Amino acid sequence: MTTIIFLFTITIAVAIVLGLAAHALPNRASDSEKSSPYECGFDPLNSARLPFSFRFFLVAILFLLFDLEIALLFPLPAASLITNPSASVPISLIFMLILTLGLIFEWVNGGLEWAE
Repeated sequence: MTTIIFLFTITIAVAIVLGLAAHALPNRASDSEKSSPYECGFDPLNSARLPFSFRFFLVAILFLLFDLEIALLFPLPAASLITNPSASVPISLIFMLILTLGLIFEWVNGGLEWAE
């Protein structure tokens, strides 16, 4: 209990010291030119926002999903050594079958094609 009170006191002391130091530091005054997004002095010729490709977003989401599923497959060899291999092999085969069916579904529906 004494250790918790000591750590709490140290934490509060550090927070107070940092707060006082931040208050004592000089304040930087920024003008409108410095806070503008274009500090070079040129006015933008067109919009800074580029159109976002929805196809890229779909492919990125598919990559993340399959990457996560592959990461879930990494502990299966160690699990087959620890537990009964006859129980972990069918589970891994079912998991791989679901992954393969999902990939075939995306391929048939054109989810993997970049340009139409």
